[in-house]
Amino acid sequence: MLRVRGAPLIGIAAAMGVVVAGRQEGRDAGKRGRDKGGEWDLEGINKACRLLGATRPTAVNLHWALDRMRRRAEQAQQRGEELGQVLMDEANAIWDEDRAMCRRIGELGMTLIPPRATVCTVCNAGALATGGIGTALAPVYLLHEAGQTPHVLVPETRPLLQGSRLTAWELTYAGVPCTVLADGMIASRLRLGDVACVIVGADRIAANGDVANKIGTYGLALAARAHGIPFYVAAPSSTIDRATPEGSGIPIEQRDAGEVTGWRGSRTAPEGVRVWNPAFDVTPAELVTAIITDRGILAPTEIART
Repeated sequence: MLRVRGAPLIGIAAAMGVVVAGRQEGRDAGKRGRDKGGEWDLEGINKACRLLGATRPTAVNLHWALDRMRRRAEQAQQRGEELGQVLMDEANAIWDEDRAMCRRIGELGMTLIPPRATVCTVCNAGALATGGIGTALAPVYLLHEAGQTPHVLVPETRPLLQGSRLTAWELTYAGVPCTVLADGMIASRLRLGDVACVIVGADRIAANGDVANKIGTYGLALAARAHGIPFYVAAPSSTIDRATPEGSGIPIEQRDAGEVTGWRGSRTAPEGVRVWNPAFDVTPAELVTAIITDRGILAPTEIART
């Protein structure tokens, strides 16, 4: 239901979910008279990881965080450590690291944006989608802190309107000026010639630099290329998936048809109409000017070597 969305935040929430599952398993095992700290702990953690891992196919941070929690649980059992505290510490470490990665992305990204420039984003890649100040919006927030506030163009991001509902709210709350526009207006708006750059987040980056992000990102990248506007991707290094050679290998989540045929209980499309509703698209590496990570600003061709 997208109650938690944004690749970094999905990973953090999954790590916390492992802790919750571990606690529940411990309570259940205690009621059954089994010793705390035994094999049942690891079995319960693995079960939770499998369940959580099946929820969202595209964002690689989900499996990155779950694999990390699983490995830490195995280490804790081998060392005789108290599993509950170890897993809580690991989940909090994932959160803390994401907060620091967001800040670093912001520091690097702000060097690419002229003071008080107009920039364009898509979907929501800010504080509501991460454990910190965001990925794509992190440079915006740091420029705002420095008194060089940019103006942000916010496409509505159909069909769930994460741009108009979340990004516009988040920026307005922070005091950053923004303008909401319909997705179909993007190319015409970029054509005006006053947009300094496009900066977006990512749910998964393949080894060749292809980028999976919210549906509409590919079209925005094409429009940016047509108008000579730099197209930047901002993402933590945990979003890079070196096990996937190229974008065609990234699984794309298909969402419910009801998200397209109507809105909040009101149907707009005719009954029986066919629906194609992918949640993400893949932007080829050749359309990406640079990828801003916590490890540096990289050309897409450099991703495999990081």
